Amino acid sequence: MVAYDISITTENGTKRLSKVAKICLKYGQRVQNSVYECNIDTLNYKKLRNELIDTIDCSYDSVRFYNLGKNYENKIIHFGSKTINNVDSPLIL
Repeated sequence: MVAYDISITTENGTKRLSKVAKICLKYGQRVQNSVYECNIDTLNYKKLRNELIDTIDCSYDSVRFYNLGKNYENKIIHFGSKTINNVDSPLIL
């Protein structure tokens, strides 16, 4: 799971925010405005982490990674209207 806070009041903040969101979408699905669920292996985790670290401005922005481990499905409880697809299930368009 990835969560981020990008300062849009700083120079290029809006551009960084857009870029961070696009990077996260490559690896997972958005479940909240700045929160993404990513079911990825170690190699892709390192790629995601490096891309985000290279994109943010560490003086103003922050990114948090939550490694849920095995049986993560049992650790996620959702209430509310937005339905979230299981990232492991087939997606039919």
